[in-house]
Amino acid sequence: MPDILRDLLANGADEAPAISAPARHALSFGALRSLIASTISQLNTLGIGRNDRVAIVLANGPEMATCFMACASGVTSAPLNPAYRADEFEFYLTDLNARALIVEQGSTSPAIEVAGKLGVRVIDLIASPDQPAGYFVLQACAGASTSTPAMTGGFAQPGDVSMVLHTSGTTSRPKIVPLSQANLVASATNIRHSLQFTAQDCGLNVMPLFHIHGLIAGVLAPLAAGSQVFCTPGFNALKFFSWMDEAKPSWYTAVPTMHQAIVSRARGNADIIARNPLRFLRSSSSSMPPQVIKELEDIFHAPLIEAYGMTEATHQMACNPLPPAVRKPGKVGIAAGPEVAIMGQDGALLPRGNTGEIVIRGANVTAGYENNPKANDEGFLNGWFRTGDQGVMDDEGYISITGRLKEIINRGGEKVSPREVDEILMDHAAVAQVVCFGMPHPKLGEEVAAVVVLREGHAATERELQVYVSSRAADYKVPKKILFMDEIPKGATGKLQRIGLAAKLGLG
Repeated sequence: MPDILRDLLANGADEAPAISAPARHALSFGALRSLIASTISQLNTLGIGRNDRVAIVLANGPEMATCFMACASGVTSAPLNPAYRADEFEFYLTDLNARALIVEQGSTSPAIEVAGKLGVRVIDLIASPDQPAGYFVLQACAGASTSTPAMTGGFAQPGDVSMVLHTSGTTSRPKIVPLSQANLVASATNIRHSLQFTAQDCGLNVMPLFHIHGLIAGVLAPLAAGSQVFCTPGFNALKFFSWMDEAKPSWYTAVPTMHQAIVSRARGNADIIARNPLRFLRSSSSSMPPQVIKELEDIFHAPLIEAYGMTEATHQMACNPLPPAVRKPGKVGIAAGPEVAIMGQDGALLPRGNTGEIVIRGANVTAGYENNPKANDEGFLNGWFRTGDQGVMDDEGYISITGRLKEIINRGGEKVSPREVDEILMDHAAVAQVVCFGMPHPKLGEEVAAVVVLREGHAATERELQVYVSSRAADYKVPKKILFMDEIPKGATGKLQRIGLAAKLGLG
């Protein structure tokens, strides 16, 4: 098995299509490998080398995919959500100790002004619709400080950090998850084997490319098999079937909310589905209702493969197998790469059929959080990484997630730290106390809610506070329900209890 991205991406034939996009010519594997090598060389010339952090703020699409792969192959890529506000960019660029920021030429992202304030070099990515999908050149912005060539240039090595992503926490600031070359290669290889990718496959990617799901399952895993990835500008239910007709995919991966939107429009697009038969559909990032699985399989006449992943595992941990093996709706499948076990509160591994915490270990699992010994002490035990999810494994090794030990709000696959939203609301002059939590939502799984206690003599409306949060955080973090109360509900010991609060307040 390869252990660096350069070797992982060596399989596709030079002339075979690697990256395509709506109304664009495809970029071949040979051109992709050349683009990666030239981009690394250019970054090295700018003084940016192995393990230097490069933030990427680009819209979804083929250039985001190829820029990520180029950076991940030679420096440390740090994909960021382009929807972030200035405060969020300042936190992430500072916390990452970013050496550079890559944005599309002409971008008006607030990240650019923040980078200037922090002294982070800004690099323009220049793409042209006349060029193959994903092709670009980089250009350092005027006024950027000059640098000597990087001391450690060239392609990254197995232990080098290939990508850094943040994962939210409820009791502390977001944690940095460093993922090595070996982590990315192992996870992409695991997914490739689970889904039996070949050079004949074409994936229709609608996942955002600042998330581990889209980057690893949507892009790296199929490319590792020499197959093609059709990169859209992001999920759009109105355009999905026209993209399907253009791409002629053999599969796609999505989160449940996307699948549900596709179901709602599928009946009117039966002719497109019939002439573009899928080998399978894949779902991950949050649980899929069994009723929706059946509806999708009936519509597409193809199996839906549900998988279980998280950032610290470089995405996939478990996966339902392809036919003729058994798929079990409502379960996240069998171990698909790393070892998976169920651990009791005392740290002992439990026999099958017993409920406990899902734990993992393997080549795709991060070696630990960065600069966070407390999180590492809590997150690792006896050589196993603790997922924070409660589950059970049946006699055949299929895993069910029975509850969430962590308090992260999972809004249709978007993870929200309630502590982060607490802190934003606490900055409002009228707010004395606040607790954010997840409340049930029929399509998203969870939605953000909050209880607020106002300062004496002050007034505020739900809409006013929502606008306030929206000015400082991405839209998916804005509470959709805010209750005003005289005091914050607390548990028997006086501590805040986010989990179960929605039910206690009669929400959902």
